[in-house]
Amino acid sequence: MMPAAPLRPRPDATPTPPRHRGAWWLAGLLLVAGGHAPAATVIAERIDGTVHDVRLVRLAEGLEHPWSVACLPDGRFLVSERPGRLVLIDGQGHTRRVDGVPRVAARSQGGLLDLALHPEYGDGEHDWLYFSYARSGPGGTGTAVSRAQLSGTRLSEAEEIFAQARFSSPSHHYGGRLAWRQDGTLLLTIGDRGEGPRAQDGGDHAGSVIRLTETGGIPADNPFVDDPQVADAVYTLGNRNIQGLTVATDGTIWASEHGPRTGDEINRIEAGVNYGWPEVTLGRDYATNQPIGRDSAPGMRDPLFVFAGRYAPSGLTHVDSRHFPGWRGDLLAGGLRSQRLVRLSVEGDEVRKAEVLLDGQIGRIRDVRQGPEGYVYLLNDRPDGGLFRLEPAD
Repeated sequence: MMPAAPLRPRPDATPTPPRHRGAWWLAGLLLVAGGHAPAATVIAERIDGTVHDVRLVRLAEGLEHPWSVACLPDGRFLVSERPGRLVLIDGQGHTRRVDGVPRVAARSQGGLLDLALHPEYGDGEHDWLYFSYARSGPGGTGTAVSRAQLSGTRLSEAEEIFAQARFSSPSHHYGGRLAWRQDGTLLLTIGDRGEGPRAQDGGDHAGSVIRLTETGGIPADNPFVDDPQVADAVYTLGNRNIQGLTVATDGTIWASEHGPRTGDEINRIEAGVNYGWPEVTLGRDYATNQPIGRDSAPGMRDPLFVFAGRYAPSGLTHVDSRHFPGWRGDLLAGGLRSQRLVRLSVEGDEVRKAEVLLDGQIGRIRDVRQGPEGYVYLLNDRPDGGLFRLEPAD
């Protein structure tokens, strides 16, 4: 194995939804855990690791800039493609388009983004698929969330439940990651839209984490509901562009966030915290390569760790798998520019060490998910991308 990219520890750091494994996962467990894993093409029979050796297999290909994967209870997968399409993938790797996806603003970094099933999906009452996307509106584009029901190969009952308050002309830094907290509320990340000062404007949804009810309402215990200077939906401030979000089994929320030129971060997300961007960052200006902000400031939370170099994180999952007992409690962080998958060993409130698991084998890693049966699923960001699975080599 190649050594992990160095991580820079930061002082005073602080650590996405736990997977509800009710009866609705039974069909998927029988298909996958019961010995009938989806047909796959082996990409690497064995990749040596310090704790677990893994096998890398490809489950499907021909996906156009896939962004997010959701595991359905019957063992199939849903994958979003950034140009605005939703794809169903069966156990043999066959793909079918899903109709009824709302129109998205598919340019630059915009388009159809993250997917999240309701925590009680499969009980008949809560069979909602949530998805984030960039859409057009007054002043430009913005990040929005809708939910719909999957009926065969079509979305029905689609309804938008949230849209950021201020649309703007830049077509990047939409954020868009979704994660369920254990209390049944939904987290959404929104990037600064390429306009850094907006992340310090509490009245602006840009550069923040948003917390919503399952229908798009505002939870009464959101941290700023009594603050007239901050929007009620805001959960955190000062986030540049979070592209990885996961809730651990103990309820702690972890995020991986893009810095500018370097300064990519791992943060533990907590209600009401200001994470500093753009006033506090270890990133550098793209044009001059000079430092942008301060290393630290009162009232702003330093990152728990900062990746050395330009990691460009995207996709983050917490591991509690029976297939990888030596990884339990750790985080798996994907990287775009770095083309790496790194295991971050978490002890208490600290990331102690890192191990590179993949280094270029599938290219730019866009999404990382632990499936209901405990395998790890990956998407790579390519015009002809694929869905991949990590499983024990033995």
